Amino acid sequence: MGENSQDNTQNGAPTGGLQKKTKIAYGVGAVGKDMVYMLVASYILYYYNSVLGVSSVFIGTVLMVARVFDAFNDPIMGIVVAKTRSRWGRFRPWIFSGTVLNAVVLYAMFAVPESMGAGGMKVFLTVTYFLWGITYTLMDIPYWSMIPAITEPGKERENLSALARSCAAWVLPSLLYLL
Repeated sequence: MGENSQDNTQNGAPTGGLQKKTKIAYGVGAVGKDMVYMLVASYILYYYNSVLGVSSVFIGTVLMVARVFDAFNDPIMGIVVAKTRSRWGRFRPWIFSGTVLNAVVLYAMFAVPESMGAGGMKVFLTVTYFLWGITYTLMDIPYWSMIPAITEPGKERENLSALARSCAAWVLPSLLYLL
């Protein structure tokens, strides 16, 4: 398939409206992706500090530096996505590889070898947290970048964005509450 069929475009312009199943699938994708983010954002500080015994100051510093790093990492990933040309389209390779790599790194974040000393553990936690952020960016930036490629400007684009954000914002807390 060519690039045009991957992005639902013809000569660079989206054709027709999105089907209902496509909109639902996009919203469900936001739930899965953001569920992982909520898990890490909600639990990582507790896990590192209370379970592993790493100081709060160290953890806070790592989290802050990681957010500053993201300020540079995210726009770079946007450029990479915009320049990607593959037989699978611009977004699919990054979403797929980012999701798989993010799952591996997510496991590593919570599977800290018990035999590590305090210094080794700090290095391990720092590296895995940064890798988690990078792999999350690999899937997140292309995911949200798809909207302009598959919709026309205006209502359809606004509705798809609102649907995906609403799914993540309303469904996730409900699921977490049930757990």
